[in-house]
Amino acid sequence: MLLGPIYPEGVAVACVHGSPLDEDDYILNVRDAWAPLQQMQQPLTFFGHTHVQGGFIQQGTAWRELIPEYRSREVAETWVLKLDPECRYLINPGSAGQPRDGDWRVACAIYDTDEATITFHRLPYDIIKAQGKILMAGLPDRLAIRLRDGK
Repeated sequence: MLLGPIYPEGVAVACVHGSPLDEDDYILNVRDAWAPLQQMQQPLTFFGHTHVQGGFIQQGTAWRELIPEYRSREVAETWVLKLDPECRYLINPGSAGQPRDGDWRVACAIYDTDEATITFHRLPYDIIKAQGKILMAGLPDRLAIRLRDGK
């Protein structure tokens, strides 16, 4: 059973698994993000569930998808988002495994409250070793294959 949202002390942030409205919902596009952004009590909510790094931004009546911009899919990279106090954000830091966005690298993000930034990261890792561990654990083959394809 998933419990959430979680509200860390001292910051106007929520953390949820799927959506601020339902822990099992998937937020995959602007249409899915519309209701959560309207009803969020904080300007920033971190979510996951989709394993897709990025998010959604609302500024007044304008809505848009946020997709971090990377130059390569082979090396460690970062991409920084400066938060605008006039905006509301749904941010997915990504997945340390089982990616669904076509990028095989580890995806994560760091929220800097002092600088009002979110730094998205992509980091390469030893896929062959991870695939071996998945297979040795008796997990489904598709979970190992997915690592290579990033989907």
